[in-house]
Amino acid sequence: MQTTLKLIAAHDHSTGSTGLNVIELANDADPRTLKLEGIERIDLNFPKFTDGRAYSQAFLLRRRLGFKGEIRATGDVLIDQLVQMQRSGFDVAVLRADQNLDFAQRQFDRFQAFYQGDAVTVQPHFLAGVAA
Repeated sequence: MQTTLKLIAAHDHSTGSTGLNVIELANDADPRTLKLEGIERIDLNFPKFTDGRAYSQAFLLRRRLGFKGEIRATGDVLIDQLVQMQRSGFDVAVLRADQNLDFAQRQFDRFQAFYQGDAVTVQPHFLAGVAA
């Protein structure tokens, strides 16, 4: 499986990043309107764990817009969401304060391979080894 999503505890997350060009994007904003030149990190917000618009934003940024910088999940981030976040193009997840980092890491041990492609590994598993 690809590199594991970096996990950060809520108390270790700082929105004011010294020296970085960071955009905090509201979950109802269209990433296609952004000027991405010089941007090093984009923070996408999950105001509620049931609101998944940031998944679509991450996918758009990574696959359609070719953003190579860090995409960070913030807000109401639960352990259950981490594998899907990684597959959608997130690099970092800031866990909600009541979430346990050790338990979160175990999610990646449970789900190590996927049949279908995603934002990170575009080619589906069934085409592995097939020449284009």
